[in-house]
Amino acid sequence: MKPELGRALPEAMGAIHFIGVGGSGMSGIARVFAERGHRVTGSDRFDSEVVESLRHSGIQVFLGHDALHLAGVDTVVFSSAVRETNPEYLEALDRGLTIIHRSEALRWLLQGKTPLAVAGSHGKTTTTAMLATALEAVGIDAGCVNGGVISQWGVSSRAGSDDLFVIEADESDRSFVGYEPAHVLITNIAPDHLDFYGTLDAILEAFEAFARTATDSIVLCADDSGTEELSSRLSGAARIVTYGVSPQADVIMSDVVAGPAARFLVRHRGESVPVELSVAGRLPALNATGVIALLIQLGLSLGDAAEALAGFQGADRRFQHHGTLSGVRFFDDHAHHPTEVAAALETARAVVGEGRVITMFQPHLFSRTQYMAAELAAAFAAGSDHTIFLDIFGSREDPIEGVTTQLILDKLPTGTSYDFEPDWDKACGLAVSRAQPGDLVLTMSTGDLYQIVPQLLAAKRRRDGH
Repeated sequence: MKPELGRALPEAMGAIHFIGVGGSGMSGIARVFAERGHRVTGSDRFDSEVVESLRHSGIQVFLGHDALHLAGVDTVVFSSAVRETNPEYLEALDRGLTIIHRSEALRWLLQGKTPLAVAGSHGKTTTTAMLATALEAVGIDAGCVNGGVISQWGVSSRAGSDDLFVIEADESDRSFVGYEPAHVLITNIAPDHLDFYGTLDAILEAFEAFARTATDSIVLCADDSGTEELSSRLSGAARIVTYGVSPQADVIMSDVVAGPAARFLVRHRGESVPVELSVAGRLPALNATGVIALLIQLGLSLGDAAEALAGFQGADRRFQHHGTLSGVRFFDDHAHHPTEVAAALETARAVVGEGRVITMFQPHLFSRTQYMAAELAAAFAAGSDHTIFLDIFGSREDPIEGVTTQLILDKLPTGTSYDFEPDWDKACGLAVSRAQPGDLVLTMSTGDLYQIVPQLLAAKRRRDGH
C-alpha cells in the first residue's frame, strides 16, 4: 500500500499496533513510541533478531497476522510492504481505528523537534548512524530513527532528550517529502525503485521536493552526477553546502586510505584535519565528510566535527565483520543495487589485500533484477573473484514471469567465475570449499540472506574439523 501524503496527523495516538513491526524502519519508530510511554504492540510474519530486540524493549510482538492482535488498540501503523488484504488492516478498517502509514507515524514523533534528515539512493543508513553517534560524542542526546541497527548502540533508534532528531529519510515511496527538516544531507541520487518512479527524472523531482522542505541548509555530495543535477534545480531553496573530493566543494576530502580502517584528511576554509574511522572503505569516508559538513552547519568547528566521527563503528549489515576462521574472514553487507554492490566489493578489496573475495549474492526484488541485470553482472565480474548466486528474494513483490537470477547470469562476461546454487546448505559448502587463508567471504543482500551467516560459519568449522 502507498502513503497518502500531506494528511493531517492525529492529535493523539493512544495504544499503537505496527503491522510488519520487524521491518527496518518500522521497528525503530515502534521503539521510540514505546520509550515515550505509549503501549506498543506489533506483528510480523517471522521471528528475527529485530523482533527479539523489540521484545527485550518491552514490546509485545505476535508472529503472524490476526485480527485478534488489535485488542485494545487505538492506532494502526502500516508500511508500504503491507497489502490491503492483511487481516489486521481489514479489522482496523471495520472498527474505524486510526490508520496511518509508517512515514506519518514518524512525522508525529517529529512534532516539536528539529529534524536532521539524511537521504540518498545509497549510503543513507550508514550516514544517519554517523550523524547520530557524532552528536552523541559531542554531548547531544539527539533522538534518532535509522533504517538499520547502529553498531555502537545495538539498536536502530532512540527517543533522545534533545531538540535535535536525526532520521533516515527513505525515498522509496516518496514519503520523505513530508518531514520538514531544518537540515538535509543527500549522499547521491541514482536510478532505483523504478517500479515506483518509472524514470530517473521522476526520482530527481522527488529529491527536489524533499530538498526544498529544508529550512536551514542542504548538504550535497559534489562528486555525484545526480546531486549535481539536483543542485542546478534548487534555485530559491535553502543554502547549499557541498562536500567531496572535488576542489570546488565547500568541505573537501583527500588522501584517503580505504582500509583496513578508513583514514583521510578533511579541509574547510583553509583548515585541514585528519579523520580515522573504525570501518573500512572509501564510501564511508565520503559519507563521513558529508556528516562533518552538516555538523559545521550546526555550529561545530572542523576539528570538533572530525573528532566526533573518530572511531565510528558502523551500522549492522554494512560490511559487518562476523568472524575469522582459519584465516578466512566473513563479512555481511546489505548491498543490492549495482552501485552499492560495486562499493561493497571495493571495500572488500581494500580489506582483503592479496587474498580473494568470494561473494554470495541474493538478488533483491524481481523488478530490480529485471531492470538492472546487466549492471549487477558487470559489478560482480569486476569486483568479485568468485560469486555464488542464489534465488531472488521477492520481498513485497509478486514474481514476474521470466525474471529469475538467470537474467544476471546471462549477462556475465565470458570467463567470470561463478556458481548458481539456490540451496543454502550447498551454497555454504561451495563458499567454504573455495575459501583459503587470507580470503574474504562476503554475503550480500538486503533480503534474508544475512540469516545464512551462522550456517556459513558452521560449515567452515565442520570443514576445518572443529
